[in-house]
Amino acid sequence: MATLHPFRAVRPRPEHVEEIASVPYDVVSTEEARDMAEGKPRSFLHVARPEIDLDPGVDVHDDAVYEKGAANLRAFVESDETEQEDEPSVYVYRLIMDGREQTGIFGCVSVGEYDGETIVKHEETRPAKEDDRTRHILQQRAHAEPIMLTYRDQEAIHDLVDRVQKTEPLYDFTADDGVQHTVWKVEGAEGLVDAFQDVEHLYIADGHHRCKAASRAAARLREVDDEATDDTPGYEMFPAVIFPMSHMHIMAYNRLVYDLPESPSAFLDWLDEEFKVERNIDDPVPSMKGVVCFYLDGAWHRMTLPPSKGVRVVDQLDVARLSEYVLEPHLEITDPRRDPNIDFVGGIRGTDELEERVDSGEADLAVSMYPTSIEELVAVSDEGSLMPPKSTWFEPKLRSGLLVHDFAEDVPDGAPVKPVG
Repeated sequence: MATLHPFRAVRPRPEHVEEIASVPYDVVSTEEARDMAEGKPRSFLHVARPEIDLDPGVDVHDDAVYEKGAANLRAFVESDETEQEDEPSVYVYRLIMDGREQTGIFGCVSVGEYDGETIVKHEETRPAKEDDRTRHILQQRAHAEPIMLTYRDQEAIHDLVDRVQKTEPLYDFTADDGVQHTVWKVEGAEGLVDAFQDVEHLYIADGHHRCKAASRAAARLREVDDEATDDTPGYEMFPAVIFPMSHMHIMAYNRLVYDLPESPSAFLDWLDEEFKVERNIDDPVPSMKGVVCFYLDGAWHRMTLPPSKGVRVVDQLDVARLSEYVLEPHLEITDPRRDPNIDFVGGIRGTDELEERVDSGEADLAVSMYPTSIEELVAVSDEGSLMPPKSTWFEPKLRSGLLVHDFAEDVPDGAPVKPVG
């Protein structure tokens, strides 16, 4: 059963929340983050993307980046614009995007439950990205950003959340992308904590690398922490916003291929011969599961993927069928986690970005996908399978810098700041 942990959040004072809250680290590039934080010294991007405060020539994995992130996190904690809760708390967090509401519980969850698979993953992680996130956690002595989890709807939890929303919110603001963010502090969290004891599994929606990094950081700190205590060290928990499945909205996660093994026209002829392609279409967004759209040589084309030869739920995902029939046999992309010839573009950016990146010569091919459903995600998780990387893109995104989990007081002196494999 799942455990919800209250925590002593470090958070902005309400009058500063709008200038502090930022998009999460993984939805913007370094250049985009630098532009967004320009003239905004309080933006949490200085913590989430600390390389923006260094010379543009500095590699994002340079020691200086992690040291700057730690310094910026400590400055955030000690700032007059933030405060730390006196007692552990949990929160209700609602996002409204284009009139659609998504409301969850913001608290901490257990590293042990992630390791023991009460918190279930559906996607494999990339080792380099794991290393990067683990080092940020170790260096900052904090979990700066929450991950997104989902659970099967429970009426008792819904009722408790509805009651909280009738109280005065802690924060209520609309970000520059038009998404409204409202946060309530829960007075007397015991009811929600008890209610989660009836939740059998939590499913990772967004944040696989941060979950794995939290686990790796905890294992690293556990090795050197010989202080006996009845309290669970802060590094054994990490922050999450937990949403009911009925509130989740998944967008497509599209693909780019940088180099084709032949000319675009020859590749299109191969596709047509193998699968029958509808050429030069007007609408590049697939209308149903099993349909994909390809952009190359200045035009969009549509085809239907054959059913997988596999028998598992994961085999029938569109992203898996694309790999089975196109990426692996013809483009020799057998490991999308590591292959530098493939990239991934979140659906929120639309198909215009796909066209732009192909037309500019950056890539030879773009693939517009139909979204994976939340039911598919949970079914894959329940069967113990893992999706291909970048199978789901969730919107709206959580705002960073609202509630930070600082566990520095639980870390022994001289603890490591670098992960091991």
